[in-house]
Amino acid sequence: MLVLIRTCVLFTLLFLLPDWYIYKVYVAPLKNRFANRLLWWPTIGLLITLYIFIAAHDALLDYFGTYIILALCVAVPKVIFILVSLLLKGFQKLLHRKLPVVTLSGLSGLAACAYILFGATVGKELYQVREVDFVSPDLPEAFDGYRILQLSDIHAGSWKGNPEPLQKAMSICLEQHPDLAVFTGDLVNSRADEINEFMPVLQQLKARDGVFSILGNHDYGTYVGWESEAQRFASIDSLIHRQNRMGWKMLNNAHQIIHRGNDSIALIGVENSGNPPFPDFANLQEASKETEGMFKILLSHDPTHWRREVLPESDIQLMLAGHTHDMQISFFGFSISKFFYPEHNGMYLEGKRGLYVNIGLGHVLFPMRLGAWPEITVITLKKEH
Repeated sequence: MLVLIRTCVLFTLLFLLPDWYIYKVYVAPLKNRFANRLLWWPTIGLLITLYIFIAAHDALLDYFGTYIILALCVAVPKVIFILVSLLLKGFQKLLHRKLPVVTLSGLSGLAACAYILFGATVGKELYQVREVDFVSPDLPEAFDGYRILQLSDIHAGSWKGNPEPLQKAMSICLEQHPDLAVFTGDLVNSRADEINEFMPVLQQLKARDGVFSILGNHDYGTYVGWESEAQRFASIDSLIHRQNRMGWKMLNNAHQIIHRGNDSIALIGVENSGNPPFPDFANLQEASKETEGMFKILLSHDPTHWRREVLPESDIQLMLAGHTHDMQISFFGFSISKFFYPEHNGMYLEGKRGLYVNIGLGHVLFPMRLGAWPEITVITLKKEH
């Protein structure tokens, strides 16, 4: 509900401010009643629809993503129109020559609309395989070249009735022939039954040493209303049970020892550890028991856990996280997620210790990805000699 309210405020400003500017500069001088209506009526309609979504709470949630795409297709081109027109007017003054400001600004707005539609149709399924190395002097010799496939943030509820894209993703995963596969949380948006139709697809994920999974903040079901807390807890238990049925072993504040000959490493998994308002149920000390002196890999959904606890209070060499999605939008490598998460996309190092943030396979809230394409990660461990 809090997310919807914030979205309401953001879109109210995003709708009204550009329309006010366009009205003052371009429409009012025309004294044309039809042009005035053409500008304001779509905005009023979208705002009324938005407030209906807020009032309806969960009842219309399945349609909210479609609404946001439509809203972005209306609002963002107007913002681009204004920015380009202001820029061109500045050039006019500098060059002392007249430019086709309205035409070029309008074309820029149309291009922005086309890009949004690309992200909503092609972009959210434009899977990228990112291959990275993690080099450590602590890695046992037998694990030199060990390949870990990481997935994160599938958000099954956002793919409702559309299993084909996830089948495509699973096929790509199997082509990587990993030694180990891990999933770092947010399998669903809120409810365990979201994965029912996708279980035959997801259970195809295989790796030589197994598939391991943890819970993310969405998996706790705190973003929808429940008749009781007992129902919410039952959904969490059901989600864990369903993952086990798929052959994914849950590591909820637990660990698994992976063997290669006489060598071994520890794979540790914790429940979500986030800053408020995100839940914090991680027990790193409990999960790490009896792994002293081993090379350790930690699965923890929220990357903020790394600096809050992992770096200062443990000797874990590598942490794998998700959660950020890189806000699902990135332009030339820049995403506003950097203002919320210091570590939001890719590999980060502190000395010989590392954090990798996978930006997710799925999408949530708005069904699109631009620049921050859905990710399948293959991490190769290498021994530093």
